[in-house]
Amino acid sequence: MNRGKLYIVATPIGNLEDITYRAVKVLKDVDLIGVEDTRHSGILLKHYVVDTQTVSYFEHNEEKRSSELVNKLESGMNIAIISDAGTPTISDPGYRLISSATQKGIQIIPIPGASSVLTALTASGFPTDRFCFEGFLPKKKGKKTKLEKLSSEERTMVFFESPQRIVKTLSELLFHFGDRRAVAARELTKMYEEFHRGNISELVDYFTNTKPRGEFVLIIEGKKVEKKKINKYAEFSNCAD
Repeated sequence: MNRGKLYIVATPIGNLEDITYRAVKVLKDVDLIGVEDTRHSGILLKHYVVDTQTVSYFEHNEEKRSSELVNKLESGMNIAIISDAGTPTISDPGYRLISSATQKGIQIIPIPGASSVLTALTASGFPTDRFCFEGFLPKKKGKKTKLEKLSSEERTMVFFESPQRIVKTLSELLFHFGDRRAVAARELTKMYEEFHRGNISELVDYFTNTKPRGEFVLIIEGKKVEKKKINKYAEFSNCAD
């Protein structure tokens, strides 16, 4: 019996029109779709008239469900996994399943599409040739150490943050990084999409006085490298010696 294929399907991060024709076709053609939240994903699937059977696949059942899905793949079922929004496994479940499937020799087929990381980064105005994605910072243990290490990072940095913690996180970034330039993007691709730009201190002030709403992508400028001053007379001095 031929083994099934595992499709990693990116879905919209807000605007339902931000899905590819290929993604919709795959979701209709597979035998089963693993979703984070059946109610949330149900809105997207109903909109595109996808009646494929779904199964919940989220953080707390990931280990158990991965084993079940791998068994189904080995029996010949084609399965797609989607997250609540964007590209699966980016701060979302999916890594364990993909890892297990690759160990069993199952073919993995990524279906690219929307990503809040790249959406915010490309509109930030900061260097995009080199960047690092850090996702959500640790809530407690290891947070200080993490920020101290990142304070010397020269690449543009990308973080996720919730509206409840945005002010605290920005304040901590200000303390460890200094008053660098930053962008706070929220409600990406949705009706109330916003990009707040300025120094970190300005963003702290803004969100302290304005109730934050929606999930955030934070783009922080990397540490600037001071160019060494070259003594234009040094070469001649050495020659004179």
